Amino acid sequence: MEYFCYHRDRPASLALREELLEKHWSYMDRYAKELIARGPTFAEDGETPTGSVHIIDLPDPATARAFAFDEPNYQAGAYRDVLLRRWRNVLGRTMWDFPGGRSGGNPYLVLGLGEGPAADLTPPDQDELIAYGPLLSDDGDTWLGTAALLRAPNPDTARAVLTPDRYATIEVHPWEFGGRR
Repeated sequence: MEYFCYHRDRPASLALREELLEKHWSYMDRYAKELIARGPTFAEDGETPTGSVHIIDLPDPATARAFAFDEPNYQAGAYRDVLLRRWRNVLGRTMWDFPGGRSGGNPYLVLGLGEGPAADLTPPDQDELIAYGPLLSDDGDTWLGTAALLRAPNPDTARAVLTPDRYATIEVHPWEFGGRR
């Protein structure tokens, strides 16, 4: 089962995140084989961290919750909240398999939260998509939105990957490929 996990930073938590960086990376190293994508999000300045995305394949919801809530930054209070949803890997690949590579372009997280009939189940253009799929209820039966990692010239172009009137809100965050530097 695939899961989308987005830890959102607590305001003024940068020093704590920096202090815990090695613990965070060591924790994620334990899940290297299960990770589909990972990386931090940033404020519009492209410098200030705002959160951390992890898309991961785990056996069940209990294991996914343990992954999300045992994470060292969460345990230490660096995150204000966690979005954890079942997810379906529409592209069938990891970020490491993205043909465009890790460098170049402007990567973004686009997160659309919705309800009702599913939308955007088929991605419009796959050339710049790094990861893409629907957000689902724990049982996988109810569509709750869509999450995409992609490269785009700007936030507005990134946002356009989703159908605007199908979502209560669409968030766009600068993002970068995660992992040890």
